[in-house]
Amino acid sequence: MITYRKFWIAVLLSGVLGGTLVLLGLRWFLGSNFIPITKIAYRFKDTALAIPEGMNFIYSSEMAIPAVVHIRTAFTKRQTSRYHENDAVDEMFRQFHGRGWSPRSSSGSGVIISEDGYIVTNNHVVENNDLIEVTLHDKRSYEARVIGTDPSTDLALLKIDEEHLPALPFANSDKVRIGEWVLAVGNPFELNSTVTAGIISAKARNINLIQDKDNLQVESFLQTDASVNPGNSGGALVNLRGELIGINTAIASETGVFQGYSFAIPANLVKKVADDLRQYGQVQRALMGVEISDVNAELAKSKKLPNVDGVYVNGVTANGGAWEAGITKGDVILEIENIKVNSKSELQGIIASKRPGDKVSVLFRRNTEEKKVVVTLKNPKGNLEITRKTSNESIQIMGAEIANVSETEKETLNIKNGAKILRIGKGKLADAGVQKGFVITHISQSGKRIAVSSAAHVLAIVQQADKTGDGLYFEGIYENGDKAYYPIGW
Repeated sequence: MITYRKFWIAVLLSGVLGGTLVLLGLRWFLGSNFIPITKIAYRFKDTALAIPEGMNFIYSSEMAIPAVVHIRTAFTKRQTSRYHENDAVDEMFRQFHGRGWSPRSSSGSGVIISEDGYIVTNNHVVENNDLIEVTLHDKRSYEARVIGTDPSTDLALLKIDEEHLPALPFANSDKVRIGEWVLAVGNPFELNSTVTAGIISAKARNINLIQDKDNLQVESFLQTDASVNPGNSGGALVNLRGELIGINTAIASETGVFQGYSFAIPANLVKKVADDLRQYGQVQRALMGVEISDVNAELAKSKKLPNVDGVYVNGVTANGGAWEAGITKGDVILEIENIKVNSKSELQGIIASKRPGDKVSVLFRRNTEEKKVVVTLKNPKGNLEITRKTSNESIQIMGAEIANVSETEKETLNIKNGAKILRIGKGKLADAGVQKGFVITHISQSGKRIAVSSAAHVLAIVQQADKTGDGLYFEGIYENGDKAYYPIGW
């Protein structure tokens, strides 16, 4: 006769046995993908809540938020003056105060990518601005300098003078999968450290956003439905491991605010551009030397292609990498580095992460035959050279950083020589009203007007005046052609 106690013991044992069999079955079925029960829950320090792995946004948020910064920029636009060449009163006023200035400011986001203060953001966040201020998550603020920009990818690299900063690690964005959970972290509408969640809804999107004067623009965006709004530009798109998979750049909207889709530059391209700017001062563009187009049903029919796979080669550049490897007009490129490509943006995204001299394997189809070749990528000039930005060592004077003007600037401004204000901080130049971008062409000292030959020449004049106690009179021109005059007292 079964007692009440024996009944419940049997029920308990059967439950334990059934649960064990289920776990063993899952382990056998899932193999290496099996997740032990002890790892399913995120271990909170102050709560017993258990959240299934793959739906937990807390860890990645805590990783990303400290590494995302708020960027405020200011551009000082020169106003039209009422000055006339024969107006002596205006001339005197202008000599002491300069012409009127009106500020324009904006804000965005950036991501710390190294502990020593390198920050990546969008080019459109910082371009043509005089002042760039970076505010960290802990509210510390710094003036940032631009290491380099790349309009063709809409990326820029900044630097602040600080150490031991929280930095986001890069993920391999080629391995990002459609449907994967992601978080967007930034500062929309001046709301600092905002986190939104969504999924990757598409890859290698081209939305015709970037315009480049050399027609070298690269658009291979990650598309997501994580909410992104004005101010998010330059912020982080991260996976659930807290790794950077993209830089948020644009939204699809008719109203200027989020309407369901946003776009991010993939991390692999971001890392390559940032490394180039940091190491060489400019981006090293690699090209296959092909003109390509997407394959659609119409093209497949007209060219008698067996399917719509791959990217169609409309033409090749003579002596380019593809030409040397034997690729010709009419071929269809199917894979780059064993990665399938079905659109121009996919191919461009892969190649844009390479440098001149790199070799890539290319699988292509000619008629019905598939061939695999190795293509050596070249720079836009058709050679393998890695180019560096011309060094122009800067000099510090009176709270400002100055450097020689470039040959292009000389030609544009119609001047022979001069020294340009690169950065302006607290000091006598700022007190006199001098602004960033001012090119010093002449300095008057003790009634003598001296033509400035270089930044070093300016330093020598300033050092001499410091010894004698003479006042100086700076004369020069701004980038927009406006001339200005500043008395510098001692």
